[in-house]
Amino acid sequence: MPPSNASTSDSANSKPAASSGGVQSLERAFDLLERMADAGGEVGLSELSASSGLPLPTIHRLMRTLVACGYVRQQPNRRYALGPRLIRLGESASRLLGTWARPYLARLVEETGETANMALLDGDEIVYVAQVPSKHSMRMFTEVGRRVLPHSTGVGKALLAHTPADEVRALLARTGMPAATEKTITTPDGFLDALEVVRRSGYAVDDNEQEIGVRCLAVPVPNSPTAAAISISGPAGRVTEAATERIVPILQTVAKELSEALANQTPA
Repeated sequence: MPPSNASTSDSANSKPAASSGGVQSLERAFDLLERMADAGGEVGLSELSASSGLPLPTIHRLMRTLVACGYVRQQPNRRYALGPRLIRLGESASRLLGTWARPYLARLVEETGETANMALLDGDEIVYVAQVPSKHSMRMFTEVGRRVLPHSTGVGKALLAHTPADEVRALLARTGMPAATEKTITTPDGFLDALEVVRRSGYAVDDNEQEIGVRCLAVPVPNSPTAAAISISGPAGRVTEAATERIVPILQTVAKELSEALANQTPA
């Protein structure tokens, strides 16, 4: 792996110097990767320089190292894109995040009686990374690894609730809004109205929108290292309005505790 020669005094606007034992060039490299992800996965050097405050020579050296390692690739148009080697890291991290979440999902099942799920926003799709099934004979089951569109799910609403409206509209334009059921929201304005309800209430509902006869309640995991939400799902006859009043505080408490565990890197 070629070394990086980034100077520790390139810019006052870059991240603070690494703590004792840290490597500032490594911090800067990860910061650039995160900025690329925030920009949609492809950027030019001048854009990275403007957003990070680092000078172009420093960014060029760091990107050259990342390209050599396979974490970034240079496009024919000279712009840089996230590289395929990151996929393996992301998939492993998603599996680990799901493993860490399972004890918390098990608590949700014990306290609510319904199937508990954890989902992430991966590009324009929702991917389920963990599930603990209900003990009821009639229960919901979603295969771990399943991908769905955000507009018809409670977790999708929870994950997008605080995303700027123009970004939500752009996502919906890319994915389309096919109707899974007669109750699926199929217009951008309708979905944005639903997100406003989520922001006001602090939780999201899928009311027969993904599957008739099924209701889902979801909340985001605050300060998660990647956008994540947890949910419970069950038959509409059990996940009633009265049950919602009891279940939502449980969901919010478990989400907060999971967030704290992830921040402290200590499993339940």
